[in-house]
Amino acid sequence: MGFLLPILLALLASVLGGLYFLGAFRQRRPGEPPLDRGPIPWLGHVLEFRRDTAMFLERMKRKHGDIFTIQLGGFYFTFLMDPLSFGTVVKEARAKLDFTEFAKQLVQKVFGYHSMENDHKFLQMSSNKHLMGDGLVVMTQAMMSNLQNLMLHSVGTKHDKNKTWNEDGLFNYSYNIVFRAGYLALFGNETPKSTGSLEKAKEVDREESQELFREFRKYDQLFPNLAYGVLPPGEKREAERLKRLFWNMLSVQKVRTKDNISGWVREQQQVREEHGMEDFMQNRYMFLLLWASQGNTGPAAFWLLLYLMKHPEAMKAVQGEVEEVLKETDQEVKHGGPLIDLTRDMLLKTPILDSAVEETLRLTAAPVLTRAVLQDMSLKMSDGNEYRIREGDRVALFPYTAVHIDPEVHPDPLTFKYDRFLTPEGGKKTDFYKGGKKLKYYNMPWGAGITMCPGRFFATNELKQFVFLMLTYFDFELKNPEEKIPDIDIKRWGFGSMQPTKDIQFRYRLRF
Repeated sequence: MGFLLPILLALLASVLGGLYFLGAFRQRRPGEPPLDRGPIPWLGHVLEFRRDTAMFLERMKRKHGDIFTIQLGGFYFTFLMDPLSFGTVVKEARAKLDFTEFAKQLVQKVFGYHSMENDHKFLQMSSNKHLMGDGLVVMTQAMMSNLQNLMLHSVGTKHDKNKTWNEDGLFNYSYNIVFRAGYLALFGNETPKSTGSLEKAKEVDREESQELFREFRKYDQLFPNLAYGVLPPGEKREAERLKRLFWNMLSVQKVRTKDNISGWVREQQQVREEHGMEDFMQNRYMFLLLWASQGNTGPAAFWLLLYLMKHPEAMKAVQGEVEEVLKETDQEVKHGGPLIDLTRDMLLKTPILDSAVEETLRLTAAPVLTRAVLQDMSLKMSDGNEYRIREGDRVALFPYTAVHIDPEVHPDPLTFKYDRFLTPEGGKKTDFYKGGKKLKYYNMPWGAGITMCPGRFFATNELKQFVFLMLTYFDFELKNPEEKIPDIDIKRWGFGSMQPTKDIQFRYRLRF
């Protein structure tokens, strides 16, 4: 017995230590938010959270109120559900709440990329320079040229009796065109010198970008489970194959051979080269840039076009605005005539389209905004209550349920209202209220604060250009006008623009 006792005590200590590590003994301390560890040690609530994030967080809010701490896969997340209190997280110093460590772990897991020091800072500076302001003038021109190359080649016209209409899935078409045009605008075009002619170079662009999109969609469908680390073995092998494929297709050696490489991509390469990053790691970063810049705009373009098609009054208002902008610039689309020159200045004169874009994103963009807690701290709520948050935990916001579809903030929140973000005078509406108080954060598809998406202006322009050109060049309609708008695929909560559970068929033809 004397021999067995130390063994039993050691075993008991090991079990207790394991349970402690799994969070089984964590207790709520005075001043902390309500604690809900969940039914499974270490995993906590992760299964229900993954199954339907929005429904789960609404259940937790009903149970605990506007702030609560839950266990998810070994981490404790404090969710803040009161939009009037979002500022306390968004404006908190990075010494206490930081996004970069969480982001580093995610991009390493999903893209195989190991971040360098000040990665986010360099990206922010380059994006400010090339994807907004004067830089956006250049990008708008590049995007327009590539959109027209992809949209207008071999499309039947009204005068072509053999091929009047083209048919496709609206999601596939929108995602395909916007993704490929954005890729070519950022990563460059094939050179006429290498192909012998400009037309041949454009053909190579179409073929290469089509192959890239086809493989990207395979990766895109694996992405949520890959990010959560729950891919089964076969899909995990496929994800690794696709990553290696993209590292090769987007390699810095290949990109350097292109014409019209964006200043944004070129500068990202130069900075990393100057800091001694090897080419193989830069290749992985190029894949990260492609996903970050093009993974959400295509799905958003689908929703925007579908909402316009399902709401004739919205379509009429946006169509009228597009025609007015063309009229002001003395441009007319006609058979055999020149292509339109769609500039950034023209896109600044579309408040109705701007409101429709913002309304689309309110309904279909659902990111989870996460910060790592670097030191013990307090969060002060709008009602004056203050809660203590532990170092090592995470703080998260889910604006979709907290504000986007809150009927107090946005009446009739699940209905698309193209003019929701317009004032009666036709300007941008920014006055939205909760509990009688004006909200600063009333729509957050791009995040907020220092981690707000640095490419949001370029992405918005991509959406607007795509719809502008569709309305200008094409007649289009749903094959079945009575078909309901597809549901959102709830497996993708938390990853930006949501995708539909199924595609919806439409047909289109040139208007001239």
